[in-house]
Amino acid sequence: MSKVTVVGAGNVGATAANVMAIREIADEVVMIDIKEGVSEGKAMDMMQTANLLDMNTRIKGVTNDYAATAGSDVVVITSGIPRKPGMTREELIGVNAGIVKQVTESVLKYSPDAVIVCVSNPMDTMTYLIHKVSGLPKNRIIGMGGALDSSRFKYYLSQALGANPNEVEGMVIGGHGDTTMIPLKRFATLRGVPVCNWLSCEQLDKVAADTMVGGATLTKLLGTSAWYAPGAAAAEVVEAVIHDQDAVIPCSALLEGEYGHSDLCIGVPCVLGKGGIKRIIELPLNDEEKELFAKSAEAVHKTNAALPC
Repeated sequence: MSKVTVVGAGNVGATAANVMAIREIADEVVMIDIKEGVSEGKAMDMMQTANLLDMNTRIKGVTNDYAATAGSDVVVITSGIPRKPGMTREELIGVNAGIVKQVTESVLKYSPDAVIVCVSNPMDTMTYLIHKVSGLPKNRIIGMGGALDSSRFKYYLSQALGANPNEVEGMVIGGHGDTTMIPLKRFATLRGVPVCNWLSCEQLDKVAADTMVGGATLTKLLGTSAWYAPGAAAAEVVEAVIHDQDAVIPCSALLEGEYGHSDLCIGVPCVLGKGGIKRIIELPLNDEEKELFAKSAEAVHKTNAALPC
């Protein structure tokens, strides 16, 4: 029996739970929230689609009852306040740090062997905070951001190419921020062929720029943070762990010398499977990409320094 807990039954958390249930990623999904009735109501609503969708996953909603999360294989933390138009992810650090710290301690009390997937923003810094407060091995803490950023990169690539998004491959590394993420244009392909065969340098630069502000674009349109793609990205990470897929997914991972950096969590390609991060893949970056990564790491370190003591 596999079990996943999603902390936070807001838009992102509920979407993640719904995608996991529809795809039957786990046998049981528990949603927990601080607001009375929200997780219970959303869980009931989802379960009323079970017959319609031929769904076998059981979904349960609870309010502040962490005992109900006991024995979870994976815990997804989405708690915290979302972005509003004009806000950066970094501006959320004060409030969300306290929330993430408390949630981490609560879930590990009942699921000490769980893999933790962090979605809360600023995501790289919240992932780093979880390392500091939990003392867990580095493989068991995963930041979701790179999976989402890469999905957005592939969307914009497919739009520029006029291609099926499922036939496009692309990867984003670096910090999960509007100015810190690095869409790797050089590695992007369509059916295994580099996209530079179809797109000009100017077109690729626009794709990269659109990707970097992809979240801000949606926040401006929606009036709050996006949720469909973030929720699905979190579910993708969970699926790779629960099903031991050995899937290569860009994630925020704790670096200990990889890419020439240490003591920070930042987006890099990771092999995900049972137990979390099996290994970090070190790509052969060129000088320009190395410089961008160094600047991104510096920005993430700066945000980490703002964490409450």
